[in-house]
Amino acid sequence: MPISRYFKYIDLLIFPIAAFYLVYLFTSYSGIGVSPDSIMYTSAARSLHATGSLTTFNNTPITDFPVFYPFFLWIELVITGIDPIKAGPFLDGLLFATTLFLSGWIIERFRPNSWLYKWLMLTAIVLSPALLQVYTYLWSETLFITIILFFIIACRQYFTRHTFTSLLILAFVAALSSITRYAGVTLIGTGGLLLLMDRALILKKKVQHIIIYGIVASSLLALNLVRNIMVTGRLTGPREASFTPFIKNVYYFGTVMCDWLGFSAKAYPFATLITALLFAALIGMLVYNYLKKQVNSYENLVVAFTFVYGAFIIISSTFSRYERINSRLLSPLFITLLLSCTWWAITAVKKTGPKLKYVTTSFLVIIILGFIYVEAFSTTMNSSNSIQGALKRYEDENEFGIPGYTDDSWNKSEFATYLKKSNGLFKQGVPVYSDANEALYFLSGAKVKLLPHRYFNNDIQKFYQLKHYYLVWFNQMDNPELISLKDIIKVKNLKLLKKFTASTDEGIIDGAIYEYNGE
Repeated sequence: MPISRYFKYIDLLIFPIAAFYLVYLFTSYSGIGVSPDSIMYTSAARSLHATGSLTTFNNTPITDFPVFYPFFLWIELVITGIDPIKAGPFLDGLLFATTLFLSGWIIERFRPNSWLYKWLMLTAIVLSPALLQVYTYLWSETLFITIILFFIIACRQYFTRHTFTSLLILAFVAALSSITRYAGVTLIGTGGLLLLMDRALILKKKVQHIIIYGIVASSLLALNLVRNIMVTGRLTGPREASFTPFIKNVYYFGTVMCDWLGFSAKAYPFATLITALLFAALIGMLVYNYLKKQVNSYENLVVAFTFVYGAFIIISSTFSRYERINSRLLSPLFITLLLSCTWWAITAVKKTGPKLKYVTTSFLVIIILGFIYVEAFSTTMNSSNSIQGALKRYEDENEFGIPGYTDDSWNKSEFATYLKKSNGLFKQGVPVYSDANEALYFLSGAKVKLLPHRYFNNDIQKFYQLKHYYLVWFNQMDNPELISLKDIIKVKNLKLLKKFTASTDEGIIDGAIYEYNGE
């Protein structure tokens, strides 16, 4: 094989290695980033390993999140014997490297293709703050994004062959995504949309394939939901109705787009318009590819997913209450959105006359390099264009750690240190509550209960009827959805057992431990 052909695919080695190394750099000081979600996943994986059940640290079956990511962590634990939090940097590095490899594989198969375009896109992906944020935490998005790219490849294989086997593989990948994150229903929907758009099959066979796809793709999610109802009586855990209207979610979506483009907050007034223009463009591209009979092209596949996932996030946020639309929530569409907005550039250059070809290429390359510069040298996800960039983040996180339960605000906190050594602090049989039960579990291994949500009156009344309990209160964990320490003190006479104040030069986490014993 000629050396030039080796060189053609060398990026499928270089960029994955760079991705793995970047995760290593950002996690080298304090390990993988750990958030409340991370602890839910990890505790379920540990429980599966120890007891054979997917039970979280609060002694309840995991239902707020699907089961596959904890199962994935359990597989790692079984194979290596290393706890998922310690193995996190390697796991995320491997997944990020896989993501870069699959992205390069897909881009290489654009028609027409261009090695320059591929290198620019892979550079933008590997330096993306949105993705680096995700891949430095123990979050299910890391696995979900990888599955999305496998889904796109499986789509292409099906639409090229239309065999029963390729249909089942496509449906299985979609099914797997829906038990990795509930938003994986977007892959089921994307596959359904593309099957409807497909012109290659006669109507009878198309209907058969759609029915088979729908049943298989939905099967694992259905089993997961049935299991949730059996163990907790709820489909996806406690969910509250959204109080954010549709137009506000459209606006929040647009603000994330502004952040990804490196615009300052001054661009936020145009966020709604940016979202509207983006979806109009996506719909236009879907219609164009349908009319041009390019439904099975990789370019159309990434556009279809981007449209379905983006629309799902906006609509679901309007009806179901969860975190406000932000960069993490939209991170699964970063790669497909980037490709959706740029794939036409290759065709534009190819169709340009010889005299203008180099001018057009230079113009487009400058625009893409400008985007890469902005994203790589943006201090925060919502900052204006800064010249400090990812180096600033690297410097901060290698001095203080990745924000979360492994950074220095916790590691050097007197309160956290005390809890780590507090074996036997609480009497056996006496319930322990906290406003951050996942933090207490992470620090001490104690399985404690979360204070009741202020929206569930029955839970609040049951809590106030308890005759004896401990309360561990973290001042920094301001969660307005829970009843507060002030609320409890108004009703109950708490006894202060231990109080901790924050240090100005070390940890900043402070709080107290209380006991209530029937007074």
